[in-house]
Parts: sequence; structure tokens; C-alpha cells
Amino acid sequence: MELMRAVQLLKLSSVSTAWVDALWDFEFTHTDPLDPLIEEEIKENPDVFKTVYMQLLHFSTDDDDDDNNTQSVWVVFGENGVSPKALVAVLSYFILSAKGRSPSLEQRLCALQAASLYLLLLKIPGSVANKVYHQILFDTCLNMPLKCWPQDYGRKRKKDSVKSSQGDPKTGKRSKPPKKVSEEMEIDGDEDDEEEAMYFSAQDLLKIREDIVMLIRTLLRLFEKLSLKDKPQSTDSFVQLFAELINFEPVIGDLSFSQKRNVDQLQSLPELGYHGLGILCSAIHGEGDECRRRVFRKLLYVILMMKTQERSKPCLLVPSQAVHSARDHAILFISHVVDEQRETTLPLLRVLVQHICHQMVEKSEYRASGAQAVGKLMAKMPCQDYAALVKWLHNYSRNNKVAFRMFALDIAMVLLEQDERDVDDTVDPDMAMYLSHRFLVHNIIYGHHNDISPSVRGHALHCLALCLELRSQNATKCVHELFSNTGAQTMLETGRSEQTLKRGETGQKSALTFRTIELTKHKSIMATCRSDINATLQNEETMTLFKKHVSDPKTNARKSALETVMSLLKHGVISCSAENLSILSDRCRDPAVSVKKKAIQCLMDLLGALPDNFDVQEAWLRGVLPAVIDSESSVQEKAVECLDHVILAHIKSQGKYHHGDTSQRLAWDLLGLMCEKCEDLSRYFSKAFSVWAPQKFTPAFVNGLLSHTEGERAAAAWLLLAKIASCSPKLNYSTVLETWEQTVRSPVVSVTMTCHILSVMGDISSNLNDDTKSRIVDDLMGWLKSFSLPLEVISSCVDTLLRFAKSDSSQDTTRFLDRFCGELVSVCEVYLSSVILNEKGTENINEDLLVKHLYTLGVTSLHCPSKVGKRIFLLVQSILTPSEQSGLAEGDELPASQPLSQFKANSLPTVVRAHAVIALGKLCLQHEELMLKYLPVFARELEVGTELAVRSNVVVVMCDLCVRYTNTVTRYIPNISACLRDQESIVREQTLIMLTNLLQEEYVKWKGALFFRFAVALVDSDPAIVDLCEYCLVDLLLKKSPLMFSQHFIECIFHFNSYEKHKKYNKFPQTESEKSRFSLKGPQNQGKRFKIYKFLLKNFTDEQRFNITTKICQDILACFVDSELPLDSDGSELLADTFDVLSLKEMKLTAMSGPAAGEEPQEDEMAMAKAVLQVAQKKLITQVQKKNFVENVIPIIISLKNMLEEQHSPVLKHIMAYLQVTMQDYRSEVKELFAADEQLAAEVEYNMKQFEKQKQQQEQQQMEKELANFTLSPRQNVNDVASPAQAANVGHQSGFATPLRPRTKGPKQTPKSADALRRRTFAGMITPVRSHPSLTVVSTGRAKQVGRAISTPQASINEVTFGEQVSAICSESGRGSKNVEEDESILHLMSPEQKKPLPRQWNVESPLVQKMRSKKRL
Repeated sequence: MELMRAVQLLKLSSVSTAWVDALWDFEFTHTDPLDPLIEEEIKENPDVFKTVYMQLLHFSTDDDDDDNNTQSVWVVFGENGVSPKALVAVLSYFILSAKGRSPSLEQRLCALQAASLYLLLLKIPGSVANKVYHQILFDTCLNMPLKCWPQDYGRKRKKDSVKSSQGDPKTGKRSKPPKKVSEEMEIDGDEDDEEEAMYFSAQDLLKIREDIVMLIRTLLRLFEKLSLKDKPQSTDSFVQLFAELINFEPVIGDLSFSQKRNVDQLQSLPELGYHGLGILCSAIHGEGDECRRRVFRKLLYVILMMKTQERSKPCLLVPSQAVHSARDHAILFISHVVDEQRETTLPLLRVLVQHICHQMVEKSEYRASGAQAVGKLMAKMPCQDYAALVKWLHNYSRNNKVAFRMFALDIAMVLLEQDERDVDDTVDPDMAMYLSHRFLVHNIIYGHHNDISPSVRGHALHCLALCLELRSQNATKCVHELFSNTGAQTMLETGRSEQTLKRGETGQKSALTFRTIELTKHKSIMATCRSDINATLQNEETMTLFKKHVSDPKTNARKSALETVMSLLKHGVISCSAENLSILSDRCRDPAVSVKKKAIQCLMDLLGALPDNFDVQEAWLRGVLPAVIDSESSVQEKAVECLDHVILAHIKSQGKYHHGDTSQRLAWDLLGLMCEKCEDLSRYFSKAFSVWAPQKFTPAFVNGLLSHTEGERAAAAWLLLAKIASCSPKLNYSTVLETWEQTVRSPVVSVTMTCHILSVMGDISSNLNDDTKSRIVDDLMGWLKSFSLPLEVISSCVDTLLRFAKSDSSQDTTRFLDRFCGELVSVCEVYLSSVILNEKGTENINEDLLVKHLYTLGVTSLHCPSKVGKRIFLLVQSILTPSEQSGLAEGDELPASQPLSQFKANSLPTVVRAHAVIALGKLCLQHEELMLKYLPVFARELEVGTELAVRSNVVVVMCDLCVRYTNTVTRYIPNISACLRDQESIVREQTLIMLTNLLQEEYVKWKGALFFRFAVALVDSDPAIVDLCEYCLVDLLLKKSPLMFSQHFIECIFHFNSYEKHKKYNKFPQTESEKSRFSLKGPQNQGKRFKIYKFLLKNFTDEQRFNITTKICQDILACFVDSELPLDSDGSELLADTFDVLSLKEMKLTAMSGPAAGEEPQEDEMAMAKAVLQVAQKKLITQVQKKNFVENVIPIIISLKNMLEEQHSPVLKHIMAYLQVTMQDYRSEVKELFAADEQLAAEVEYNMKQFEKQKQQQEQQQMEKELANFTLSPRQNVNDVASPAQAANVGHQSGFATPLRPRTKGPKQTPKSADALRRRTFAGMITPVRSHPSLTVVSTGRAKQVGRAISTPQASINEVTFGEQVSAICSESGRGSKNVEEDESILHLMSPEQKKPLPRQWNVESPLVQKMRSKKRL
């Protein structure tokens, strides 16, 4: 018989019975070596096990015809003397040989084949009766595929894995690598090291895989018949094996679970693995869902893209195509199981989704993958389960872990991509709201727009923007509701009580029980979900919130807010008004580079979506063009790239222009805006052309521009030509000259286009012949002498004239300018003489003509100083002063000088006098003696002048003179800086800009009171000036002088308190008027002073903060201790300010401050290393700071406190407040630090405890206040709404139902703060809450008559309850049995005669009293 011949190859007859018995006695955990001769004989045939396997295979078939054969196989063994016990022993020997250290290829193959043969024996009926089955050997066979496969594959997977960033759930800290490992771990490591040296060829690996497939197929055949109801250990081994197989090798093609196939038809190991998992989920392996639960739990980590490890937490796998494929197959398999066994697997599906959420990490790629998985799994749920899980998700989104809140937003976005579900009969009415997309948008996504964590805030805003891009119209409609005029309720009424996961379960655990994650009531996270308090938001209020987000301190939050605003504008949710568009354009000047780039990109996207909107075009220009001169080169490059992409790339010739081409039309529209509404941006556009290479502007491009110089796009074409003419030598001059001829012979229609034409004429002047130049110069002179041009054109004409004057010889240039500019000066002089020197010249003057003459005189006199005589000086001076002298004849000579005290008003208009100041200033630039004469006059005018335009121009003139005559004008800087407190905001702004320019170029130094006057501008009444001052100080001046703030800070305290008794500080000269103008002394200006202090400190470095603390102690506090400064009223105010400054949070070192509340830990290893470095740095800084505090601060504080106590100074409370704040960092060391003053130590310790109590009370009162301010819609029934105290506990109810009034025996006190916050609203009448009891009774307006008005209760008042904003007082006297309507019809009031309850007596003693009492006892 073939079977027996095959069995004889195993040499069972040669095996000793003692060896077999010993192996069975050791329960297959240990084996003695088999006789080498027998082993060699068995191994002579390498396929011995396969031969026996094939002979036994037909005995294990399920065919009924072969029933006799299957029953006789054990009889055959008995007849031929084959002991099943010996057979199992021999097989186990070869199986256990593979468990040794570094088994060879032969051992691995024999072990796999022997294990397959053993499993086949188990499938043959009668194996149990013949005692073939053994639990330990069976489990060993299950581990053979993983044990025999070379571990290099597993090691690579391990190397590819990344550490999970999940931390300890209890402490919130990151997990640390274990310091000690067990001996077993070390042994495993040694095995891996030795095994790593072994080499397996591709053929070897194929042989091992072939035997593994045979073993798995045999196991699956057995598995279909073998029940695991009573074998939980084997169940775990099966799940572990099949779970490993699904990731064993890549799958070619897609896996299909819908078709049932035979085991022999399955080729890949993942298919076999999923087939085994499917069998595990069937009903054959026990009632209930325990097997399915284990399978789902194992697949959980496949979906999470993690790898489970026995002795450590799961680690993340590097996302790859294989990992993503395994995840997709796991989701597909679970979906198939749910479809097949719907009723039994739906609860497990919900558990699976909850655990995916519960074990999610904060890495964005894993979150996105997990959200897609949750969306696919939730799609398999019926509506009722879906709604329940969305409700759970809403509570999950309120968790205190940042990663959870972020993941909830990702899931909401995935669910919004699915079709909205309709409510069916299976859904409870109170759960129907969870099926709508509106709930996801309003309560989960928008509900986190004001989250405490900047990452969550930013992600919520990003998701809100993505909602508008979804194909679902419901999501877009929901976003529109948020910004509609009627407002939208953004809070789930039934979810008032914040719910969160238990802190003990929030961490990721490798042994987490796969059960439903219950949510428990938790303290409301008010800061996390502030939007839950506001039930409705108006459009303007919502936009105000978004403007706040755009100014968020965190960069990512600002970027997300910009993206959201762009989407809202793009989709028409909010109007494209100038105010809304300015949100984007203003952020192009954000301090953060990434935000600037994001703002530019948002403007690009918005312009691409709305190219024909002129407001969008203007916003794009105002955002992108100034970025061309940004301090960051990458921002400059992006701005220039945008200009090239939007404008230059679409400029074509007139013949190729198509109005229907949106890109071409947009380019010309933008150029047209720069010529009209946005002329002020032209200078930024010029900067872009200096970046572009000249080769960019080809002759074809230039000629294409020239073809547009006539028609509606002429102004835009000339704008571009003015920018590129200087770098384009191959310009068609004939077209330019023809246009010039037409322009000069016609009145000026467009000032901007005329200036651009003049600029082009100046650029091409060097390429024209002498005759053409002469003709053009004559045209220019004729145009100028007509004095009919606008001022801007006059300036451009003079500039063009200068371009024509340029030559190789400087003498020729000077002669040219003296001739033509001198001629213009003479013409102006003649006209001014006719007006000024004529008795009736000023009566009917042409104001516009006089201004043009003065302007022309100013711009031309700069180029021909030799042609300007003293007569012109006096003529301009006469415009600014009264004509006290008699008129002079035309031929008479004016006196050389005329004494002036200041400019006085005369009959000439203010605009003329303002232009005369500019003209006089330009004359002073070329004549130093004139400057010396008029400089005091200018300074005096700033002090006493009354005309706005004149003062503003005087500031400009004096600052320009400071550049030319720096040493002379510097002494008048205090006069100029005094204008920072001018009555007119225009003058203050002009002064701020001009002084900043002088400081940047170092024409002016920070001397005297200049810095402090700059600082006063930080508290200007005009917010625009405040913003400008902050920009000038921080972004311009501080970068140039990094020590500027720290050097002046201590003197700021003296200066702003007007304290002048110190020997060094605040000693610069000032007039009394200047002192009063810039004084911030007194309690009424304390807010302004501290706004300046905080601004300066906020821009300190840690080193400067550390040094300034020491310096304040030495230069201010020590002076009072040493009696150098008196402790009078002024000194007390100075000390109070000093201690309040030391108590500011801005004084605390940033290295000492922890991460912001709600901030999530960093992901990458570099960030983790940086965090470790920061911890070490903080520890070192703490030690240095403590040493400085002990040595330099504490002695002064103790001495000063004793002095203040002797004088009973009010500053004492400020010094105690400072100690209270400072000692928060040294709570456990108070007694040690203040060892020199035990009383002070006791007081500080006591004050700190009191401070903590007050802080808790304030937080509670704040929460009560927010709840009390929550206005509800009017209800018909007063008792429909609970009191604020009750409303906090009804989050689980479906509505705001008032619970029954409590009937407690003891008295119940009402918080005093609640009375001050509550309004009384009843029957449409609103009455303010009075501080004293009211004697009036408000009618309820009900139909039922009130029998009496209660002014005094029948019994003592013991309980106080509140209905809907109505104070109601009830007694204990059995009124509960009366009708409810009767109670509601009476307004209960407190009797004014009743005594108020006495406050509770607290048994509190100071530490000093306790200490003295203990001494007495001793």
C-alpha cells in the first residue's frame, strides 16, 4: 500500500519508545536529540513529509464516498504497527528543531512540512480518539510560518516604522524608551543579530513560501471544521497569524471578498489570511462576538497604519503604497463582514470607529488616512447608528487633546463629502438633527473656529474654507447660513454640558480593551468652545471674529483664516467690499513671511475666480505691488512672479487682442487701475521692472505696446512704456513723437498719462538728434510758461527738461539749466512782483495761477541757484508775512533782510501760504544764509501756528533741511518732535513719517526726549497713527538699533511719571508747554503708561529682560533704600509704577514660560530635540535667575518693605503684589528665600494662598456671568427654562426643561453676582434689577385673576429659585400641592423688613499670629 510505504520513510519503527514517551512527558516543550542515524535516514528523501502528506490527503476529504477510507486509516496504522504517538513525536521533533537559534534552510522546510502533515492528521476523523491533538504542539504549528520566514523582512518593517507621538494619557508626557530590557528580549536580539548574517537566495525564499502556503491551506481546511469555542488561546494565535499574513506580501490586483472561493484557488498569502479571518468571524467558532471582536481589534492597527509589538506600544509605519494597500484591504474586508453579518457586527463596527478615533495621532497624514477609513466604515451604518456615532463624535470633538479635536474636524469633512442622509422611520426624533450636514458644519467645524489651540483654530478655518469647495450643495448652504443676516445657531442645545473622554483612557495603550468608549461628563472647557455661549451670530459679528483670527498670534491660524476669507469672498458668502478685501491685502504686510506669501496666493486665487470684479482687482494691486519692496527676498520674488504671470504675460499687440480673453482683459484692467484709482502704487510697479532683465522686453513686446497708445487702453500702454523705455533701445520713436505732438497741442486730459508720456520723452532724449531736441525743449518751455498745467505735469516737465539738459560736459549742462530754468525763474519773479508789490494786487488774485507760479519757482530754482536773487527771497517772504511796509516801486531795491518773528496771517489764502513755505524751503536748500535766517521762524511757526497746511509743510521743509544741513537743524529736532502731539492727526502722521526717515538714515540720533515722544505716539487717539508708530518702531528702527528699547526703558518710567529728582534720569531740557503736552503723569494716565511699557517689554529679548530687572533694582529701588530719593507722593507714584512693571507678565523670560495652553506637542524629531534643549535651557536660566533674585533683589525688597511699613505707604500693596507674582516660580522655596525676614515669608505664603482662592472664585463668577448673559428666546411658560445654575446640568436633555424645584430642608443661598447679571423680563416688560428691594408688583398679564399681591411672604424665606429671567421666591409651607398656574401667576418679592443673613464667619488666622500663639504655649 502506498500509504504505508510512505510512512515507512519516517523510520518510526527505529525510534525508541523511551524517546517518544519522554517527548510526550515534556509536553512538547523540550526534546532530546533524535538518533543521528535515524535522522539522516529520514532526511535522505527531502520530500518525505510531502510524500506522506499527499498519501494522507485523500483520507481527509469530506466526500461521503470516501467515508470508509477515512474510518480505516487509523486501522491501517494499527495493523501495520504504526504508532500515532510515535508519528506525532517524530513530527514534533522536526517542528521544534526550527525553534532553535538560527535554523538552517533544511530545518525550516522540514518544520513547515512536518507541521502541515500534523495539521492534516488532525483533520482526519478519529484524530481526537487516537490522541493526536495536543494544544502546545498545535500552537507551535500555528507559529511556524512566522518563525520559519527569514526575519530580515520583519526587521526592515521595524526600521521603516516611526515612533508614535502619543504620550502617556495620565501625565500628557511623551513616552520614553525603556531603560532596561529583559533577558528574553536580549536573547531575541541575539537571534536577530545571528540571523542577519544568514543569506537566503530567491530560490530559497520561494521554497519557504511554497511550504508556508501548503501549511496555511491545510490549516484553513482544518479550521473550517475545528471549532474554537473552548480554545481562547488558539483563537489569539489564529488571529495573530492571519493578521500577519495580510501584510506578508503585496497583492497583485484587487482583493474581492464577495465571491466565495475554494482554498486551493487562493494564491497569495494575504488572500489566505483574509479567508482565515473570514472563517473566524463565522458562527462556527462560538456564539457571541468575541472572535469577531478580536479580529476587528487586530485590523484596527492595520487601519491606523501601526505595527503592534508585544512588549511596547504600537509604532507608526512609514506611509507607503504597501501600507496604504493593506489599510484599504482591511477596510474592504470589514465592510464585507458587516454586509454579511449585519446585525451582529454593527455594534463592533461602532466600537472599531471609536477606537480609531481614540488612538489617532496628531500627524496630518495619518489623520487624513484615518478620517477616510472612518468615513467608509460609517457609510455601512444604518441611519440610527450613524446619528448616534455623530453625536459621539461631537462629544469627542470637545476632548482636551488637540489630536482628537483635529481628527474630529477631518472626519466631519469626510462625512460632508458623502450624500446627506434622509430621516427614516428607524431614527428617533431627537437624533434626526445629527444626520444633517448642517450639524457637522455648524457644531463641529465652525464650533472650533475659536478653539484655545491655534492648530485647531487654524484647521477649523481651513475646513470651513474647504466646505465651500465640496460638490455637496448642503455644505455650501450651511456656510451661507453662518453669514446670513438672520444669523444661524451655532450651538447644539442638547449638548450644553461639555463632555470629554476620561483622562485615564485618553492615552494610547497597547492592551486597551476593545469595548465601547463611554463619554463621561466633564468640566466645561469654556476656552476651548467659546462659541457655544453665543447662540446666534450676525453677519457683522462673524466678520469681526474672522478679522480677529486674521490677526491671530499664531502663524498657521492666520494663514487658515486668510484661506477661509478668500473662500467666503470667492463663493459670494460675504460681499467683495473694500473692507472685506482689505483683510487679504493688509496681510501681505504681515510680520511672518509665510503669512505674506499665503495672502498673496489667496489674492491670486480670488482674482482668478473673479477677474472682472474691480474691487478685487484693486485689492490685488494693493496687496501684491507693495510686496515688491518687501524686506524678504522670497516675498519679493513671489510678488514679481505674480505681476509677470497676471500682467506682462498677457500683453499682446492690438491685432491679437480679444475682448473675450479674460486674461488679456484683466491685464489691461489692472494697468488702467494703476493709472487712475491706484496711482500711488506706481512706484512699486517701477521696482518690479528693475528686477526683470532688459532682455524680457523684446522689440515685439514694445511694438505691441505702442499699438495700444491710441484708444481706450492708451493710458495703460503709456504706463508700461514709461517703465521699460529706459531699457529698450529699439523703440519706435516716430510713434512716440507723433503722440507728443498731439499731446503738447491739446489740453491735458489725463494727468497720469501726460506724465508717463513726458517720462518716455526723457528716456529717449539721448537718442534724438539736436533739431528734434531743440523743438521738444521749446515745446516744454512754452508749455511751462503758459502756467496752465497741473502741478504734477509741471514737475514732470521740469524733470524731462533736466533729461534733455544732460550732456558729457557739466558746463554745457549748467549753461542749459541756467538758460531755461533761469528764464522760468524770471517769469515767476515778474508775476509775483505784480501781485505782491502792487497795492491792489492781492485783491483779485488768481489763486490757482499764483500757486502754479510758486510751485514752478520752487522746482526750477533748485537747478539754477545762481539765477535766484534776493528779490525773490523777499517776494516769497512777503507772502508769509503781513505787508507792514509800504509798497515799493518796480525799480526800487528791496532791503537785504527783514526781521521776522513768525509767519503772520495776511490777506492771501492758506493754500498760497502753504505753497510759499515749500518754495521758501527749496530756496533754503540752495542758500545757506537764507536757511540760517528762516530756520528759527519755521520752528516758531510749529509752536504757535494755527494753519494746518502751513504747519504740515513746515515739518516737511525742516526735515528736508536736516538732510542738507544736519548739524544746524539737529538742534531744532525737539521743535519738530513736539508736533507728535499736534492737535491735527495729519500733522502728527507727517511728523512721524519724516522723523522715522531721518532716524533710518541716521541724520538724527536718539537724543533728548525724542524717544519718549515717539513712545507717546503709541497711545495716540488715532488708531492709524498707533499702528504706524508700532510699525516704525519695531519693523524699521528697532532692527537698526536692537538695544533702543532696553536703553530707554528705565528712563521711560521716570519720564512718563514726570519725576525729575533723580541725578541722572529725565534731565534733558524741555519747555513747560512741552512737558505738559507729553506728560502721562497721574492715575488717569496709568493705562497709557502701561500700554507703552508692555509694548516695549514685548519686544525685549530674554537677555534684555533679565538685565532690566537688575537695573531697575539698582537704579530705582536701591535709590529709595539708600535715601537718595525721597519717599514723597511723587516717589510713591514712581515706586508703584515700578513694582507694577516688575509684575507684568511681559517681564517674564520667554524661556521660563511653558507652551501655550492647548498647544500640541511637536511631531518631528528635530522639534523634540529642540524641546529637550529648551527644558535644559529653562533649568539653567532658572538657577541663574534665582541666584540673581536672592543676591540682588531680595535684600532691597526687604529693606524697602520695612521703610514702607514705617511710613504706612500705600505702595506696600504694590510690593506685596509683585512678590506674589514673582514667587509663583518659587512656591516651595518661600521660607528659604526670605530667611532674613520670616514675617515677610509668612505673609507672602499667605497671600499666595489667598490669591489662588480669589482666582478660583473669579473663574467661577466668570462662568456664571457667561451663562447668565446667555439670552434665550421668550417662552410662553416661565418654568420652561432653567436657571443658569440648573442649565449647566441639563446637557443630556433634549430641550431646556426646568427640573422640579428642589425641596431641601436647609437654606439655599443665591450667589450675589447672579443678581447683578440678571434682567427681569416678564410679559414683554423689562425692569432693571435694583440694589434695594422693590415694593412694586408687576402684573403678569394673565387672564386669571390674582387673589393677592404678595409683599411679605407667609413664612420665612428659605429657598430661592429662578425661572426665565424672573426672580421667584418660594416657601416651605406646602405650596407644592397647589396648582402650578397659581404659583406662576404670583410674583414673589422679598420683604424689605426681613433681615439679610449674616455672612459666614471664617476661622482664618495669619501665620504670624499662629506662630506667636505657639511660642506662648511653649
